[in-house]
Amino acid sequence: MKNISRIIDHTLLRQDVQEVEIQNVCIEAVKHKFFSVFINPVYVPLAVSLLNGSDVKIGTTIGFPLGTDPVEMKYAQSCFLIHKGAQELDMVINIGALKDGNNKIVEEEVCQVVLAAEGNCVKVIIETCLLTDEEKLIASQIAENSGANFVKTSTGFSHGGATANDVKIIREAIGEKMGVKASGGIKTYSDFNKMVKAGASRIGTSSSVKIIDEYNRTN
Repeated sequence: MKNISRIIDHTLLRQDVQEVEIQNVCIEAVKHKFFSVFINPVYVPLAVSLLNGSDVKIGTTIGFPLGTDPVEMKYAQSCFLIHKGAQELDMVINIGALKDGNNKIVEEEVCQVVLAAEGNCVKVIIETCLLTDEEKLIASQIAENSGANFVKTSTGFSHGGATANDVKIIREAIGEKMGVKASGGIKTYSDFNKMVKAGASRIGTSSSVKIIDEYNRTN
């Protein structure tokens, strides 16, 4: 596997993140050529200034981590962050609506975020640890039909993260037309490799540097 850094979203989404950590994450992303940094919305302008002139994309979250914001708020937040310089949006769907069978609500919110993104990348977080296999299929198909670019497994803030089986289920649901992002609990190169072999095309992790170091030592 070559150039693994280019499928990594270098992630820092803790509640207690400080500015110096954002600075460090951006420095690491440029050094290791990660695809993107993923940071909390409040730090998007700082990341824009730090990464100006680099190839590193700036990603942030919408309705994170619960997904319980109304559609109108997700749309407004998406518009605001795109205009602040975000280039990738990872949105959390309304899990309760999906489980209630209110698929129209989920479709609408994904469509609205895609609209607000103005052609930028949208990833739909379905929080697989809270869903049945059938619900994972439905959520993935909604994301595809609504114009999103990726289906993403997890926020990393619930009781479970990505599993290879969930990545396979999502990949089978959407085929090769979209990306699959695995995130949550991916801490080693072994974890990374399992997700990629299962069908993930993007990996979200806060252990990016460790994973790259492990890869370089063994390859």
